[in-house]
Parts: sequence; C-alpha cells; structure tokens
Amino acid sequence: MSKLVIDRLSKRFSGTVAVADVSVAVGDGELLCLLGPSGCGKSTVLRMVAGFENPSEGRVLIDGEDVVALPPERRPTGMVFQSHALWSHMTVAQNIAFGLRLRGLARAEVKARVGSVLELVGLAGYEARYPAQLSGGQQQRVAIARCVVLEPKILLMDEPFSALDAHLRVRLREEVRAIQQRLGLTTMFVTHDQDEALTLADRIVVMRSGAVEQVGTPGEIYAAPATRFVASFIGTMNLIETEASGGSAGLAGARVGGDLPDGPLTIAVRPEDIALGEPGWTGRIERVLDLGAFRMLDVALDGGPTVKVQAAKGVPLRAGETVPLRPLGLVAYGGDGRARRASIEFGNLTNVVSIHG
Repeated sequence: MSKLVIDRLSKRFSGTVAVADVSVAVGDGELLCLLGPSGCGKSTVLRMVAGFENPSEGRVLIDGEDVVALPPERRPTGMVFQSHALWSHMTVAQNIAFGLRLRGLARAEVKARVGSVLELVGLAGYEARYPAQLSGGQQQRVAIARCVVLEPKILLMDEPFSALDAHLRVRLREEVRAIQQRLGLTTMFVTHDQDEALTLADRIVVMRSGAVEQVGTPGEIYAAPATRFVASFIGTMNLIETEASGGSAGLAGARVGGDLPDGPLTIAVRPEDIALGEPGWTGRIERVLDLGAFRMLDVALDGGPTVKVQAAKGVPLRAGETVPLRPLGLVAYGGDGRARRASIEFGNLTNVVSIHG
C-alpha cells in the first residue's frame, strides 16, 4: 500500500517561479498524469518527487513520511526517463540487474527477478542482446523493466514515449497500463500528449505556468473543463467569443443567460455536442473533411463564427448546403477564464441547453 502526497510544492530558479504551490495526492495503485504544455512545470514536479530537484517550499510525503531531505537513491521511487538511458556496453540482463547488484542481492535471486521482469515486459529471450540490437520500443521496455525490478513504492515516468512513433506509442502505453495495474504500482506519469493522458490516467492534473488548473478523471476533464485554458487544451473545442451585459449575451441569434458578469464571455462546445438537423442555429457548410470513422464539418453560423461539427460518416452532406443545428451541451467562461453557470435559448423554442459551471 503506497500513497504519494505533494503538499504545497514550489520551485524557483533565480527568481523565476517554475512551480507554484502545487498540492495533489496519488492514491494507492493509482496512475496520475501531469498534463500540460512544455514549460508548465510538470517535469519539475516529477523531479522534485524523485529527488533530482530540491523544492523551494513544500513537502513530498510517501506513505506519510516526508522524503524531501532524502537523496534520490534513498527514496522508494523508480524513474523512467524520456531517453532510455541504457548502458550501451551492458546486455539487457546486465542493465536490468545493475540496481539489484548494487543492493547486494544473491546472484540466484538477481537472475530470478531479471527473468521474471523480462517476462512481464515481453522481452523473455532478449537477455544477451545489447541496446544497439533493440528497437526504440524494446529499449524503452528495458528501461521500464530496470525500474520495476527494484520494486519501488512509487513509479515516476517522464514522457517515456515521446521519442517513439505514433503506433508504437499507442501500443506501449497500453502495455505500461497493463503492467502498472497488474503490479498495483502507484504511478505519476508526465506527458504533454492529451490523448496519452486520457487513455492512461485514473486522474489527470492539468498544469499551466507552474500551477494546477484542474484535477479530475479523464471524463470530468473532457466533459466539464473548469477553465477556458483546459477547454482549449483538451480535445477539439469550439470557442465562441461574445460579450455579456446585464446578465446575458447574444450568440448568433441565440440568447445566453445565467451567472454572467459583464464583459468578455466565451462559449465552449465540442464538435460532437452539436446536433445537425435540430432547430436552433442555421449555418452554411464550408468544408466536409472525411476522417474515416466520422466526418468533420466547418459550418459558418448565420450572424456568427464558423464552428466545427462532427457528423456520422453515412450522412450525405456537401459543402454549400444550409443546415439547422443546435448545441446539446455547452460550457461558459467569464473574463477570468473560470466556468460559469448559464443557459442558452433559441427564440421561442422551449428547449434550453443547460451549461454547468
């Protein structure tokens, strides 16, 4: 049973704030993803947990013990880096066994544990090969095996698949998730790839400029982004700008009302949450993009902007057609970028789309 708690962690480099007062807990056996753009501080958080960076303030608790004063080699953590960091002059078995030998384990136990972990990562029979004789994906599996064989309480992974091609990334992350669940390893995984985070994570921490924007399950982050930044960063999102006054705003002939402060207002709606053929807005199809499993349309709203709409692949649609359409779910953001409670009405239609902020 292992639990990781990051408590008000901050890091400054020569006066520049890289991480600002980050607090998050990772439950026993949970896989938590730190997600955000480059330079947002996610890798710095991971390195402070591992002991490679000293925090300016805050605590790192593993099973209730503050490990900030401990060097990396004395922390019950294992780190998988973006680069494989394998020793080229050692075989696969020697790379994996290195940490075990440093601990003084008997040769028979080292051999047994290396064999077991090679089975786990699907590399049984590769013991005598050298890193140069392996593919990039196989090298990363060796790096994971070298970490897992030490039986860390907390597994830390810093964008381990970013140097691999897309198909290999998909396969490896599925394998890593299966290994993590099989072993019940409490894991913190850093990535800038939203698909990777949505696929892997039990929960996601979205970071921006060193601070936490939102923490939630993949479903919560995707369906109810708490800030305009999260809405723009996760998945494809239509962001429609308008202006609120007196608690309401106009939007391509519709009226938005609710808990709306005067000033800039952003309405966010996902392409799959806009229904074609439903009365509400009217728009002209400007482009039809066939993506195989579905079609993506660019639709110019009458009196409004162009929005992306996802349509089933079998629906006969052509550029130049005029279509009715209506959003089925929206989120509104005030000038401060935070979600607001609101609703949208289309003329005399009784249907009102609720927006939960």
